[in-house]
Amino acid sequence: MAHTAPAEPDPARQRPDQHRTEQHRPRPRRWYRQLYVQVLAAIVIGVLVGWQWPDIGSAMQPIGTTFIAAMKMLIGPIVFLTIIGGIANVADLRKVGMTGLKALTYFQVGTIVALLIGLVAINIARLGEGVHADPAKIQASGTAQQYVEQGEGQHWWDVFTQLVPESFFGAFVEGDILQIIFLAVLFGIAIKAVGAVGEPIVAGVNRLTEVVFKVLSFVMKAAPLGAFGAMAYAVGAFGLSTLSSLGSLIALFYATSIVFVLVVLGGFLAAYVRLNIFALLRYLKDEFFLVLGTSTAEPALPGLMRKMTFMGAERATVGLVVPTGYSFNLDGAAIYLSLATLYIAQATDTPLSIGQQLGLLAIMLLTSKGAAGVAGGGFIALTATLSTIGTVPAAGIMLIFGIDKFMSECRALVNFYGNAVATLAIAKWDGNLDLDRARRVLADRNSAERADAMAAEDTAEPVAAPAPGAPRESEAELPGAAAR
Repeated sequence: MAHTAPAEPDPARQRPDQHRTEQHRPRPRRWYRQLYVQVLAAIVIGVLVGWQWPDIGSAMQPIGTTFIAAMKMLIGPIVFLTIIGGIANVADLRKVGMTGLKALTYFQVGTIVALLIGLVAINIARLGEGVHADPAKIQASGTAQQYVEQGEGQHWWDVFTQLVPESFFGAFVEGDILQIIFLAVLFGIAIKAVGAVGEPIVAGVNRLTEVVFKVLSFVMKAAPLGAFGAMAYAVGAFGLSTLSSLGSLIALFYATSIVFVLVVLGGFLAAYVRLNIFALLRYLKDEFFLVLGTSTAEPALPGLMRKMTFMGAERATVGLVVPTGYSFNLDGAAIYLSLATLYIAQATDTPLSIGQQLGLLAIMLLTSKGAAGVAGGGFIALTATLSTIGTVPAAGIMLIFGIDKFMSECRALVNFYGNAVATLAIAKWDGNLDLDRARRVLADRNSAERADAMAAEDTAEPVAAPAPGAPRESEAELPGAAAR
């Protein structure tokens, strides 16, 4: 019997969603158009400008601060809309409450582990011994004095009393993520409670969310410029010479943070979620360089939410865990607080027993929550910690003020990756993580670009519902999807 060649598929008979997938399949971008390459180049140029021409570098501050301000302008609406949409689309409100409770439990355990690792590291290295600084002769001035006064005015209970904003728009004006989360949860529950009356509002929230993310994509095009301005200012204003004066403390902080991310977070991610930390680091490379260049994790929040959802975590879980983690899951700040507190105690010859050091954990567990969302947040939280315990002289913070800027990048990066792992862990705990899809996304070296392309595509036009049994459009673009 003669064999006939299979007929060519008729384009007219292809499914609309299949045709759209092939039409909009993202093409690999050239290396110089990758966001992380552009941001990395901007960081290098910024360091060179700040090093060789300090005056010019210091003058670049408005560029960096303007970009960060533009990002913060969008974070409030994104968090508010995402949480409302997530809660309103959950069938059982008790599930939202359980997710929040699990997240807070995870955050507290993670913070305790980070604090303990910092305490162990500084007790082993004992870098402060031999400094013999006299607290009576240490004086704070300028910006440092403002941070000290602000930190001394804070209390451990402020994180609870400041949860409720004085007005609805006040939370957005101040950019307080915790207050915005509080409002969003209330609105989300209320919309869910009114039933059919709230359905048009939910549809409007979903559409408005897409518009805000489109605005975000416009702002992100200026990310290399923002990274250049922030890095040029940091090096120009503070100078590379400050790195040599307390380089050992900076090196210890970075080494401890790397161990925490790769060993602690990486080990937990592999053992519980069954994912590889190095693949996750590669997947979030754009956000890595963005945080590194701007010294704050906030500009990377929208990208983290988008990529966690693309990996297969349920949108409602991502919308609740990621923003909450930016206020409560600050592993980098926790490591910094324990290291800095013990270093100052050693440098000022203030003896602290093991019992006293463990007692510090209870205080730092709360004061670390104030290290996000404000300029000099880590330094302010350190001042609040020392002022609360009263044992270690608060004036000693001037010993490390000069290098605080160079430690802020590492704090922000650890906070960022801590929240990425937390989101995947809570999604797995809740049964809201498509693990097979997550593995395929991490195995695909172009998955980050695919996530960006899918976000842009979903914003451009509505997605037609796939035929029964057909893979979702985002799945169809991943390697191995056809084999399923």
